[in-house]
Amino acid sequence: MGFNCGIVGLPNVGKSTLFNALTSTAAAQAANFPFCTIEPNVGRVAVPDDRLTTVSDIGKSTETIPTQLEFVDIAGLVKGASRGEGLGNKFLANIREVDAIVHVLRCFDDGNVTHVDGSVDPVRDAETVETELLLADLESIEKRADTMAKKAKSGDKEAKDLMAVMRPVLEALKEGKQARTARPDDENGRKLFRQLQLLTAKPVLYACNVEESNAADGNDYSAQVEAMAEKVNARCVVVSAAIESEVSQLDDPEERKDFLETLGLEETGLARVIRVGYELLDLLTFFTVGPKEARAWTARNGATAPQAAGVIHTDFERGFIRAETIAYDDFVELGGEQACKDAGKMRQEGKEYAVKDGDIMHFLFNV
Repeated sequence: MGFNCGIVGLPNVGKSTLFNALTSTAAAQAANFPFCTIEPNVGRVAVPDDRLTTVSDIGKSTETIPTQLEFVDIAGLVKGASRGEGLGNKFLANIREVDAIVHVLRCFDDGNVTHVDGSVDPVRDAETVETELLLADLESIEKRADTMAKKAKSGDKEAKDLMAVMRPVLEALKEGKQARTARPDDENGRKLFRQLQLLTAKPVLYACNVEESNAADGNDYSAQVEAMAEKVNARCVVVSAAIESEVSQLDDPEERKDFLETLGLEETGLARVIRVGYELLDLLTFFTVGPKEARAWTARNGATAPQAAGVIHTDFERGFIRAETIAYDDFVELGGEQACKDAGKMRQEGKEYAVKDGDIMHFLFNV
């Protein structure tokens, strides 16, 4: 299990170029005209994690398998998408299917690459896309609110609970605020809120696509985006799609490292997107280690041991008995599973245990 991010943006902002670079494929056609991506292209990439290499070496595992991150390259949006303009309906439908939105914004000047609005203004571009998502949400909520209000009046408890969640969301949308600003605090309210499947409820990461020379520190355009992101409770990273494209063609890790160092970079844009994406989606990584393989798995923060087991296989969750668990630091410090057992650092955790990031786990189950 990885997590799923939809790459969105106006036409010609570097969306498909970034997708191609991140997934090291040519699945998405990058071209200097709108709608070069018609169907959403999906690419999976390995999530880099030095801890996996470490536990694999300690466990003398034959194979090392990272967890996966999924990107979906979605067709460019234009004004009026919420009314079906351009590829609006398809765009909105595809957005509903992803867990988070990576919003690529053009933060570079280039007279050879046309801009759909004739000038470079990333804040305006972000507002264009978000306005369309907000209008689509508003229409969806207004339609559902009428139906739910009638059911609530008739005494339907579920409808009453849902209306209690929908009212503040509807007010927020009417004020031009995104739905996530009206997310309930209680667990039941959050569950009902998720059922609404609102576009502006999804967490957003702004990817500021800058020229190579500004990849390390950004530029004036990306600074404007950072200020905007802070106001709307979103995240922001600076990335150069051009650099990512070059890095993706280097197979040797040392070559990649040397290339990045010449540009003043310590890591790739992919690594930054993954790190912030994990924070955005509130994810954690746990490991399974054995002589055959060492493997990284992704779960939501707060996941119980049975839920983590279910990430590996549904039978593991259904027949969960207990989880033999070792903290990552103990595993590394003591040098492996047997040493941790001998030192009393392997714990037997039950159904209520909340998995911690970096846990090394072995699940016992009976189906």
